[in-house]
Amino acid sequence: MQRDTNEGGGAPMTDQSRRYLPWLVAVALFMENLDATIVNTAVPTMAESFHVEPLSLKAVLTSYTLSLAVFIPISGWAADRFGTRSVFRWAVALFLLGSIGCGLALNVPLLVTARIVQGIGGAMMTPVGRLALVRAFPRSEMLRTMNYVVIPALIGPLLGPFTGGLIVHFMPWRVIFFLNIPLALVGLWLIRRHMPDFRDASAPPLDRTGFLLFGAGIALLSYVLEVFGEHRMAGGPISMLLAASLLLLALYGWHSRRAHHPVLQLRLFRIRTFRLSVAGGFVTRLGIGGMPFLLPLLYQIGLGFPAWKAGLLTMPQAAAAIGMKIISRPILARLGHRVVLITNTVLLGLTITVFTQIDRHTAIWHILLLSLAQGFFSSLQFTSMNSLVFADVADRNASKASSISSTAQQLSLSFGVAFGSLLAGWFLGGVDQSQWQQTIPALHKAFFTMGALTILSSLTFWNLDANDGNNVSNRTPRPRPRHQVRADGRAYI
Repeated sequence: MQRDTNEGGGAPMTDQSRRYLPWLVAVALFMENLDATIVNTAVPTMAESFHVEPLSLKAVLTSYTLSLAVFIPISGWAADRFGTRSVFRWAVALFLLGSIGCGLALNVPLLVTARIVQGIGGAMMTPVGRLALVRAFPRSEMLRTMNYVVIPALIGPLLGPFTGGLIVHFMPWRVIFFLNIPLALVGLWLIRRHMPDFRDASAPPLDRTGFLLFGAGIALLSYVLEVFGEHRMAGGPISMLLAASLLLLALYGWHSRRAHHPVLQLRLFRIRTFRLSVAGGFVTRLGIGGMPFLLPLLYQIGLGFPAWKAGLLTMPQAAAAIGMKIISRPILARLGHRVVLITNTVLLGLTITVFTQIDRHTAIWHILLLSLAQGFFSSLQFTSMNSLVFADVADRNASKASSISSTAQQLSLSFGVAFGSLLAGWFLGGVDQSQWQQTIPALHKAFFTMGALTILSSLTFWNLDANDGNNVSNRTPRPRPRHQVRADGRAYI
């Protein structure tokens, strides 16, 4: 595939388009991340407006997650078949339409329906945007390009909780969704002018059987994780739903071996760097993913802080993540992916365990420093894992790799929240949560367990080679002993 032309026979990609493409993807990610963090703040106010209990609006959040889980797997196929420009344009348009529908919804069912439309758009935006970047830029520029995209996108989580609080306090909650209108319009204008139209003229028809099996299995599994995390269903029904979801996914695994063009190309896991980055990232995110669930419990129940103050204590994480994106490239170029992932995973796990030292006698500035440290290490971890995904994947399979990695990330976040909820429920089970003297030690045990799991996940990255990812980080290859050089070289599929 030529990087300066569109595979479908379109006009060559100009230098101006290549320059604006990262900012176009960043606008879409900022819009999506802002919406994801700002909606949670408005749930109590929305419930009061609809005259329902706040828990009744849980479907507003889970419907979006389920849409992501179902439609992310076909994002790569859609981009290959219809072109990155068309799919990305429709993704932003659907997200805009869903946002307007949410803002105008007169009842909860209409709001849930609009969130499903939003989720379909969101499921296509991130994978297709990443795919366009992978195909537009050589591997040696990928890390720098990804950082240009992620830094503006991280401003969404930084501003989301605080902005949401201000809006619901001074304005109608519907304004939260209307904020997406100008952002989406800017995105659509940039797409028309600067989005390349990469496509695969030989893209096969959609694997409908595989899509139904995997989509149903993954949606059911996501739902099980949601209700499991809330402890609002008995063990028997949850076990049956879990068994059904695993059966559907197993049937997809059987089907994918026989299908000529499965919806998710599982044979990409033969590529060692792809396999280790996706699998290792999945395990690592189990520990990290539970932090957003446990930290509010520690700050609000354990330390007795109001919600707005607890939200401010998490803001340094996003600020630190932005700072780390600036220096992550030279760190990886100097040390390499293997050393960084092994060392940083351990440091990240140790940082999580340090939260066992937070109690009502801890100074605020200590908590802020710890939040900064967590943001630094988390950002470097995600940058290293996400950039390694495409290191050895051929361009013709970039869309398939993007679909698998995005699906794995979505699942790992759901598993992480469920795992954090399980630990919190386990250790808080016999505790009087009105007594902070009992609550804080119970939460400390959960933090210690999550930190230990994160440290153990570093063992996954020991299987990386010292020179893996050098084409992404622009690192000079390090010589290896003669007996360690593989005779067949690095495999491309």
